[in-house]
Amino acid sequence: MIETKLMFSLGILEHFINNSLDLSYENKEITGFELVVPLMEASSHYTYVETVSDKADTLYRRIKESLVNMMTYSYLNYIRRVSAKLELNKEDVILAFDYTDEDFYGDVQGLDIHGWTGKDAVTGHFKFLTCSIIGKNAPYKIPLISIPIKIGHIKSQAILYCISQIKDYVGKIRLLLFDKQFIDNDLMYELTQHKYQFLMLGKRTKENVWFFKQLEEEKTILVKEYKVNKNFSTYGGENYVVFLKGIFDPRSEKNLDWIFITNSEKVALDQLIKEYKQRWGIEIQFKIEDEALIKCKSKEMKVRYFLFLFEQMLHVQWACFYKEEFSFKEFLIAMAKMSKKWTKTEDK
Repeated sequence: MIETKLMFSLGILEHFINNSLDLSYENKEITGFELVVPLMEASSHYTYVETVSDKADTLYRRIKESLVNMMTYSYLNYIRRVSAKLELNKEDVILAFDYTDEDFYGDVQGLDIHGWTGKDAVTGHFKFLTCSIIGKNAPYKIPLISIPIKIGHIKSQAILYCISQIKDYVGKIRLLLFDKQFIDNDLMYELTQHKYQFLMLGKRTKENVWFFKQLEEEKTILVKEYKVNKNFSTYGGENYVVFLKGIFDPRSEKNLDWIFITNSEKVALDQLIKEYKQRWGIEIQFKIEDEALIKCKSKEMKVRYFLFLFEQMLHVQWACFYKEEFSFKEFLIAMAKMSKKWTKTEDK
């Protein structure tokens, strides 16, 4: 029974590869059927495709010939099927956004590689924006969509694009969660204009630290106005800035100060910490995906993006359909072993 299930999952990966790279025996000499084995081998062993296979050059060539949008839509096609299976469109959901960085070593060039400090020899990062679902039927906060991020990107455009692509696969979007790196007036203005409620973690600036010292109440809510310059015009907006002073945190066993920003009075008056903590599981998600990391030295964003989506495909498959049977690492090993058996069986 489990072998049949694993073979079905490998078939899903084969379709993802073919649709992402426009592969078929009619127009290419190789398809996802041949490529799924080296990809699974590299993923399960945390190594390079070229270490385990002689098909790396062919794979990278096909990726470079493909389009980023094809990879995105191939992934979304699987998410659509998962959504229907888990009935994700029948419940109100919270969406959490986050950036994921992949290390780069070498000369930083172009707009795809974000420069870094050089610490531990890391000179840059490939950056991806991921939107994950938080809901009763959404195990391990599965990633609904990820897109590559260039230097100088506009946060509001990237986030609204992600929402537009997945909104039909989920129920009513009750809240959007962001950490402090997303604080941006244009983003907050656009989300408000599109009637999306958001909750962001605020920054601990010197001004905010000073303000906390003056507070006597545990909770203080301020209305803060801001302006956005865009399209040769100036637009105004306002948010609620919530200061929570000396709130006991069971995890650290300390009294902590919190700052939140939201565009909803109802959210501002609600249990902010409880709501925001729901995004903490995103860190677990990324740590899980790191176990499936395929090493790569390529400077080509499309190559990095395809491999990143392949890793996310594996994570979604495990979280939704195998979590009760395997650890994630065990799942990767089982899939790698089955891929060899699967291809040998089909060859016969």
